[in-house]
Amino acid sequence: MSPTSPAGSPPDVGVVVPAAGRGERAGAGEPKQFRAIGGVPMLLRSIRPFASHPRVAEIVVVLPALWARKPPAWLAGVAGGRLRVVSGGDSRTVSVLNGVAALSPACRVVLVHDAARPFVSVETIDAVIHAASDGHGAIAAIPVSDTLKRADATGQLVAETVDRAGVWRAQTPQGFPRSQIEAGYQHWRDHGAVPDVTDDAALVEAAGFPVRLVPDRATNIKVTTADDFVIAEALAGQ
Repeated sequence: MSPTSPAGSPPDVGVVVPAAGRGERAGAGEPKQFRAIGGVPMLLRSIRPFASHPRVAEIVVVLPALWARKPPAWLAGVAGGRLRVVSGGDSRTVSVLNGVAALSPACRVVLVHDAARPFVSVETIDAVIHAASDGHGAIAAIPVSDTLKRADATGQLVAETVDRAGVWRAQTPQGFPRSQIEAGYQHWRDHGAVPDVTDDAALVEAAGFPVRLVPDRATNIKVTTADDFVIAEALAGQ
């Protein structure tokens, strides 16, 4: 049994997996989220750790409208019928909002996980759920170890070296008490729906809630480019 699921506690976690993007940086071909890694569609790899988690009550996958009407056959039966598919919007922010709205009221904790992160560990999921269940926003993250440079306006010259002390790279899953993520999106709407954000925690932070950092594994990579697929194939073969 997961340490975040004490005996007798009912499943109360809803997971939103935004997968409505075009994935253009991955190159031509079928949608990036449907491409196989080690013979398994990337989206399916990203869902499975949540589908088998005892605290997860529901999973909402957000797909492009065309695919939402006719999802891939391999999604059928995932999570024992606890999975539903909804249509995304014209931005990631709207897609996540659609996914959160589709969760039943029983989901008191909401996790958001990138469809392009197919190697998340159960330990990371547990830690994020634990923090969110205690009433805190929480994100999987890794301390930055590279030297950081800020480019000038041309994008060709170094303008300055950025101090990396205390800087972390945000990953997913990101988890929140449901009331907090809903407040974050309400704040986003109230302020004129500012341009699309790539990090749900940023909206929760803007609404005034603290967010904890949960140390993650370097193997929880985000597959974005064709080169990332090469790395992902190597990880899948381990």
